[in-house]
Amino acid sequence: MSHKRLDLTKEITERNMKKIMEKLSKTGILGLKSEKQDDEALLRQVDALFEMLSELYGADKLVLKGTKLEILPYMRSEKLEERVLALQFLVLGRTGAKKVPQLNEVPAVLMQVEEELATVMARRSVEEKLEKLVVEKMQERHEEYLREIKLQVLKENSGPETAQTFKRLAMLEKMDHQGLTRSAMEVLRPQRLEEVVGQERAIRALLSKLASPYPQHIICYGPPGVGKTTAARLAFSAAKERKVVPFSKEAPFIEIDGTTLRWDPREVTNPLLGSVHDPIYQGARKDLADTGIPEPKLGLVTDAHGGILFIDEIGEMDSMLLNKLLKVLEDKRVFFDSAYYDPTDNNIPQWIKKIFEAGAPADFILVGATTRDPSELNPALRSRCAEIFFEPLTPTDIKAIIHNAAEKLGVTLDEAIPERIAEYTIEGRKAVNLLADTYSLTLYREECGDGTPTVHIREEDLLEVLRTSRLSPYVLQRGEHNSEAGRIFGLGVTGFVGSLIELEAVAFPIEGDKGSIRFNDTAGSMAKDSLFNASSVFRHLTGKELNHHDVHVNVIGGANIDGPSAGLAIFLAIYSAVEEVPLWQDVAVTGEISLRGKLKAVGGIFEKIYGARQAGMRRVIIPKENSKDIPSGLKGIEVIPVDTIKEALEYVVDRERKTEKAVAS
Repeated sequence: MSHKRLDLTKEITERNMKKIMEKLSKTGILGLKSEKQDDEALLRQVDALFEMLSELYGADKLVLKGTKLEILPYMRSEKLEERVLALQFLVLGRTGAKKVPQLNEVPAVLMQVEEELATVMARRSVEEKLEKLVVEKMQERHEEYLREIKLQVLKENSGPETAQTFKRLAMLEKMDHQGLTRSAMEVLRPQRLEEVVGQERAIRALLSKLASPYPQHIICYGPPGVGKTTAARLAFSAAKERKVVPFSKEAPFIEIDGTTLRWDPREVTNPLLGSVHDPIYQGARKDLADTGIPEPKLGLVTDAHGGILFIDEIGEMDSMLLNKLLKVLEDKRVFFDSAYYDPTDNNIPQWIKKIFEAGAPADFILVGATTRDPSELNPALRSRCAEIFFEPLTPTDIKAIIHNAAEKLGVTLDEAIPERIAEYTIEGRKAVNLLADTYSLTLYREECGDGTPTVHIREEDLLEVLRTSRLSPYVLQRGEHNSEAGRIFGLGVTGFVGSLIELEAVAFPIEGDKGSIRFNDTAGSMAKDSLFNASSVFRHLTGKELNHHDVHVNVIGGANIDGPSAGLAIFLAIYSAVEEVPLWQDVAVTGEISLRGKLKAVGGIFEKIYGARQAGMRRVIIPKENSKDIPSGLKGIEVIPVDTIKEALEYVVDRERKTEKAVAS
């Protein structure tokens, strides 16, 4: 007990002693020291003291104590001296009671007994008060402990939830139940490989590279909206059904857009590869941050472990991030590092130790899709991947897509609608969007709901949608089966799509040899070089000089011709204009010409052929060196490889009109 506690006890004892002495004085018990006190007064004093002892200890305990002290006869004695002796035993104990006091000694003995009794009562009073204080404190502590237990139980059962958080949760759940119906694109998206139109070669290549015991990383090239993403997803689902593949039935297909992936040099966050949240700067989980342990955050490459990681527009990825991805492809794991990681710290969980020491698993097959040219991609990426090219969709493909979409929507169409949509787009996604927009306009016009048994879409509704969207026909020039002098169609490539290049030429005979050749400056220096080559070849083949004519060659539309592949078209336009030879207007040509009249190989043959077929051309003339680039199973167009310009003239010149003109002249 501290000094303050002792002082307090002493003060309380003195105060209680004083009160007890005052009480004894009022009852006439205390202070009877006069020799004139008679026996009755002493007896009353002794009775009063016994009564006080009985109240203090209780009658039963007082008798029990007297029995133990062997003074019970004295307590019941009628002699004053013996009863006083009993008081001495009861209050002072055996040490305070030696013999029966004499009558003249009784007042002094009673005084001693009273003082000791007052001390005992004061001590008892203090003990009771202290016990009461202790009980009160214990009760407070107990109640506080119970409150803490209740709060802990509530926290464990309800977590961090409050009335506000429950309100927000209820709002979110209500929003979930109020969701709109599926979008048209979800309804019309292909669900089976057979529904992907116009990509039979690409799908076959995808399946052969995925449905194998040794699947390969793949890059899919092609124009937008032709089904690269859908084909990859469906091909993977089909490949998982094969027994020879290493993919499990639950293998994931993780899809992400490469345009959203950027390299963070601070390495604060990296959703693709993963990152480490340091306990100070990034703030790891509280239980880890409190002990200074870094927390690894796994990325999409780990989510794709055992399956496919599909990166759309992979050509748009940051070069640094792409290089790190290539490292993951080699190691099949992702390794993390942090200045806060201490391998000797026993507080670090085992899963964190395993990630830092062995890396996170990232064994997946990468499938990328891009609309860029292969030459624009990282060579290291291309060397690790098989390359698959998706073909531009033909008008026939677009029509098939429209018919399939109409069947899924449960609508009927005017006969001209598929043909009309095919004129305005070569993208399957855009074609479906146009049909969905027209469907919505038809519902609005007819003021009918989704429950209408049959909806018929008219061509007028489609034309209104096309006008509202400010769309123009995708193919502005189309082949016609007639002939014309000084006009020819060349072929060019933009991205993965071929297109027609319309060239025209006029020649005016002049006196003397001061003729000139004019050409579009916007066509580019390569086209001008082809023009000079064409003028030399013209002289070589005909033996005539072009300087006897003013020749003007024009590339309609002001297109920039990046490459020598327009050489054959430029020569034919000049030759036809000067010699007045009619050329077929449903034949397109491509090829570089040499000064000796040979045709040299050019690029983009596959795309150019499809561009010519899209424009309704009947025939395409290409260099013989490009024969290997002709698509197999090609339908709807004739591709003729030739070795020289003379051979090309045989297929381009309208011989009948040329003969008629010669006879007439």
